Amino acid sequence: MSQTCFHCGLPVPEDTHYTIHHRTEDEPACCAGCQAVAQTIIDSGLGDYYAHRQASGQASQILPQEILDQIALYDSDELQRSFVRVEADNVREAALMLEGITCAACVWLNEQQLMRQPGVLSVDINYTSHRVRVRWDNSQLRLSQIIEAVGAIGYRAHPYDSARQEVLQQKERKQAINRLWVAGLSMMQVMMYAVPIYVARVNEIEPRFLWVLNWASFVLTVPVMLYSAQPFYRGAWRDLKLRRVGMDTPVVIGILTAFSASTWALFHHIAQGVYFDSVSMFVFLLLGGRYLEGIARRKAGEALESLVKLIPAFAHRLPDWPASRRSEEVAVSTLASDMFLLIRPGETIPVDGEVIDGDSSSNESLLTGESRPIDKHPGSEVIAGSVNLVSPLVVRCAETGQNTRLASIARLLDQALGQKPRLAVLADRFASVFVAVLLLTALGSYIAWHFIAPDRALWVMVAVLVISCPCALSLATPTALTAAGGHLARLGVLITKGHALETLVRATDVVFDKTGTLTDGVMHLLQQRQLTDIDSASALAIAQALEAGSEHPLAQALLAAGSPSALMADNISNLPGLGIEGMVAGQRWRLGQLAFVCQLADSAPADAADWQRDVSVISLGNSQGLVAQFAIGDSARADAAQVIEQLHANGLRVHLLSGDGAGVVERLARQLGCDEWRATASPQDKLEYVVAIQQQARHVLMVGDGINDAPVMACADVSIAMGGGTDVARASGDMVLIDDHLALIPAAMIVARKTRNVIRQNLAWAACYNLVALPLAVSGNVTPWLASLGMALSSLLVVSNALRLTKRKT
Repeated sequence: MSQTCFHCGLPVPEDTHYTIHHRTEDEPACCAGCQAVAQTIIDSGLGDYYAHRQASGQASQILPQEILDQIALYDSDELQRSFVRVEADNVREAALMLEGITCAACVWLNEQQLMRQPGVLSVDINYTSHRVRVRWDNSQLRLSQIIEAVGAIGYRAHPYDSARQEVLQQKERKQAINRLWVAGLSMMQVMMYAVPIYVARVNEIEPRFLWVLNWASFVLTVPVMLYSAQPFYRGAWRDLKLRRVGMDTPVVIGILTAFSASTWALFHHIAQGVYFDSVSMFVFLLLGGRYLEGIARRKAGEALESLVKLIPAFAHRLPDWPASRRSEEVAVSTLASDMFLLIRPGETIPVDGEVIDGDSSSNESLLTGESRPIDKHPGSEVIAGSVNLVSPLVVRCAETGQNTRLASIARLLDQALGQKPRLAVLADRFASVFVAVLLLTALGSYIAWHFIAPDRALWVMVAVLVISCPCALSLATPTALTAAGGHLARLGVLITKGHALETLVRATDVVFDKTGTLTDGVMHLLQQRQLTDIDSASALAIAQALEAGSEHPLAQALLAAGSPSALMADNISNLPGLGIEGMVAGQRWRLGQLAFVCQLADSAPADAADWQRDVSVISLGNSQGLVAQFAIGDSARADAAQVIEQLHANGLRVHLLSGDGAGVVERLARQLGCDEWRATASPQDKLEYVVAIQQQARHVLMVGDGINDAPVMACADVSIAMGGGTDVARASGDMVLIDDHLALIPAAMIVARKTRNVIRQNLAWAACYNLVALPLAVSGNVTPWLASLGMALSSLLVVSNALRLTKRKT
């Protein structure tokens, strides 16, 4: 007689030996797939599913086909374009949103579940926004499998959509208000029945009326237990299935114990044991605290949400450009590189791109922190999320969707808020241990009071379970980091690593790269020297005529200096390594190396070779001799000197590292007031320099922008990358200056110090509260309703303290 598969009901092939251990027996399975699915269902505590299935006489399906079809759609490359970023070697990164997150323990649970999936490379969950960034190897794992893995532990995951997220949040808020309203109404009514019982003298209320009041309290408390307390049940049940104790566990034990004991006393006519008022008040206060905490948490995450919501849903595409300006409205998710868009005044730019036609200005303040409108002309770059202000622009798409600068900023913020610094990890570990200790303490207090005063033992245990729930301890760090991260993002500083603020406070030395960091990285005409009676404007115009059309950085510096030249050069010949020769206004001119230029007149001023040794010098001359010299170099940023002065005022030593020559580096170091400098430094030299500082028990903050800075930025204790730098440098940096404003570095340090203080205050409060509250509860000096009030206020105080970091004043 052939066997049938315990899971799917199909015949088991011969010579197949797969088994499913259910209850006390080993059941047959037809394949490894059915074995794995069935064992997962059973191990998750859902083994009764098979009993129900057998009772109905229906065979099993792994999942209903319509659900499988819907989830499979998420594996479509076309559908993934709007929320999945494709990296090299089959690596993908998706932005998903989670439903069902109620506390920090939920975040931990989802992180652990996803990281156990084969092919998942990293998981970053933002506790504030409930958004998850997951990176995986698409050759080993599909997105639909990731979503199924989240569903397997009782949560739901969807592709992130800001509009849908807002709808879900409104739905959750509405449900929270309804539960709060039911609990509050019950609490008020039950208290109306309980107060006369408390204040009445012995036998003042007739027994029949006394039990009418108690039965009315029972009826009004039932909706609280069945509806209002559901969030606590779900959280505790998830923890129970995974064989762990979470923050909802003591709450649920307290609720069920108090209600069950009161119900038992009601049915057995024991008047002293009925405390339905405490149950309803307990649930109301806990729900109220959680609701207020949710409001505060959403406020702390406003900066990130405002970035995500910047991109519009639709755009005006120009399908026939440049032949026609006829536009059609299309979904932003369908846009691709090299498409042309019409951006009208007041509209948000949906892509990164280049202005092809039109003159206007854009507001980029939410992205860069720069409140001043930025002028835009043909050839100007525009970034997704900025707003066109004045007149229509025609823009050619360069990057869309997850490849835009805005998307990269959102990824960095999610990554930073998803990572936990050392203090947060320690707090979470302590909280999980604390819950277990709390349960044992509650049990011990019940046993002790059972011998001291049996009628009070139960309520002392309930008070112990409630008053010391470690919610405040787990909220202390993540809420402060979220609030600080949002505040810095509004200023123009992105935190990309979880430890950045914690480590920034300890920095003793700041090491700056030169080009592109302390300097703007663009060649400028620093000084012009006239050697004949030809005026400087005329000499510059001749040099510009000779360099017209050249892309060389030195040529671009001359072309950008002064007004464009009206002169034209003919018969131009370029001699690599020497310079340019050509005819301007009928006269032969040379521009370039001193020796090359002086060959025309066979003479040179005695000091010509010694002028401005620390910068690049270009000479201009004709047959009559040397006419002018131009000193071209990289100039310091306008705010560099002030920033270094502020760093000195805060007690930090400032170092300058550069691969440039000694003369250039020394001049800039003296100009800005750097304490130490080093020139001609290779990437390995920079790395050794930073390591040498660290070996002196000092902490290094590295600021850089180039690809050659990536190794030393990774080695430093904490690093800041310039937003205009290379992708590699930004990836190596723990923080990013979005708009390259150096002045934000001291501001970030101030916020970091305040964040550290707030975290310490929160942790100190949470610890002191538990040290005081737990002995009071164990000694019987706290009633259950007062315990619930204390726990709710404790969590709310921690969140409110963290919200001080969202204020704009730094």
